[in-house]
Amino acid sequence: MNTPAASEPRAAADRTQLCVGLGERSYDIVIGPGLLAEAGARIAALRPGARVGIVTDHNVADRHLGTVETALRAAGLSPTPVLVAPGEKSKCFAVFEEVVDALLAARIERGDLVLALGGGVVGDLAGFAAAALRRGVDFVQAPTSLLAQVDSSVGGKTGINSRHGKNLVGAFHQPILVLADTGALDTLPLREFRSGYAEVAKYGLIDNAPFFAWLERKWQAVFGGGPERIEAIATSCASKAAVVSRDEKETGDRALLNLGHTFGHALEAGAGFSQRLLHGEAVAIGMAQAFRFSAAQGLCAEGDAARVEAHLRSVGLPTRIADIPGTLPDTDGLMALIGQDKKVSRGALTFILARGIGQSYIARDVDPSQVRAFLEVERQSR
Repeated sequence: MNTPAASEPRAAADRTQLCVGLGERSYDIVIGPGLLAEAGARIAALRPGARVGIVTDHNVADRHLGTVETALRAAGLSPTPVLVAPGEKSKCFAVFEEVVDALLAARIERGDLVLALGGGVVGDLAGFAAAALRRGVDFVQAPTSLLAQVDSSVGGKTGINSRHGKNLVGAFHQPILVLADTGALDTLPLREFRSGYAEVAKYGLIDNAPFFAWLERKWQAVFGGGPERIEAIATSCASKAAVVSRDEKETGDRALLNLGHTFGHALEAGAGFSQRLLHGEAVAIGMAQAFRFSAAQGLCAEGDAARVEAHLRSVGLPTRIADIPGTLPDTDGLMALIGQDKKVSRGALTFILARGIGQSYIARDVDPSQVRAFLEVERQSR
C-alpha cells in the first residue's frame, strides 16, 4: 500500500506520528490510543502554563471531557470547558458568537490556546473561533470521530455554515498539534464510524488506487479496530498532509480533496443539515455520483463507477439520492445549492471528476446542462 506523506510517518509501538510541513507553522499529527490522557503533557510542552478553552459538545463531554481536564490540570494548565449542542446546526453564526464570548470570558489571550475536542463540527467551529479571537490564537485539534481524524482536523480549514450553504464563512487557521486518539473511536456509534469511513475511501479514489484495493480487502478489520484501523487513519492523514503542504489555501490541487463534496454538500444542505444525512453519508453519495457522472461523460469506465458504488454499499453507506429519507429540493433547487459551492468561479461550475479509481482531477467549466440532466436521472434512480 502506498502512503504519500509530507514527512515519513514515525511509528512507536501502537503510535504513528507524521508532520504537516508548512515551514514555521509545521505541526505534528499523532495517531494512536490513549492520547486524550496525554493531552496535558503534550500541550504543556508547546504552551507551558497556558489557559486552555476546551470547545466540545455535550455528547463528547460526557465521554471524554473529564479525562482531558484532569490531564491538563496535572500538566499545570488551566482548562475552561465551552459546551455546544451536538450536530451540524451548531456551525452557525449564533453559536459561533456564543463560543467567542465564552472564550473571552475565560480570558483566553494570545499566549493561550483553544482545544477542539470532538468531531468535525466542533473542530470547524472551535478553529474558526480561535482564528477570530483577538485576531488569532493557537489551537489544538483533538478529533474524536473517524471523519475528523482523517479529514477535518488536518489542514487548517475552519468555518461555519450560512443559510446559503455549507462552510461558506471561515478562515484558514492551522492547528499547532493534532491528537487523534483512536481509542475514542471505540465508543463511536456505527453510523458515525461509517460516515467517517467515506472520507477514508476518498483518499484511495483520489490518487491511491492500491489503498482503495487494500480497503476493499481490509475494511472489516478497519471497522473492527486494531492495527488496520491505525494504518488506514495514518495513510489518510499522510495523504492529506502531503496535499496541504503543497497547497495550503486550495489554490491548486488541494481541491482534489473535495471529491464527492460538490454533489454531497448540495444534498446535505437540501436535507437541512440534519440527522437525515450525515456529512460522510453525503460525501459517499457524492463520490458515487462523481464516478457515475464521469462514466456518463465517457471519462471513466462504467466498471469503475460500479466498483466504487459496490464498496461503499458493502460497508453500509448510501450511494443514491433515493437512499436519503424524506423530501429534498427539486433539480432546480439542487442546482442552486451546487451553484453556491466554494469551487464555483465567476459562476462556472467546478467538479472533481475521475478518469478511473485513483485518477481524480479538477474539471473546470463543467456544463450546467449536463449536470442538470444527470441529476434528473439520478433523482429517478434506485
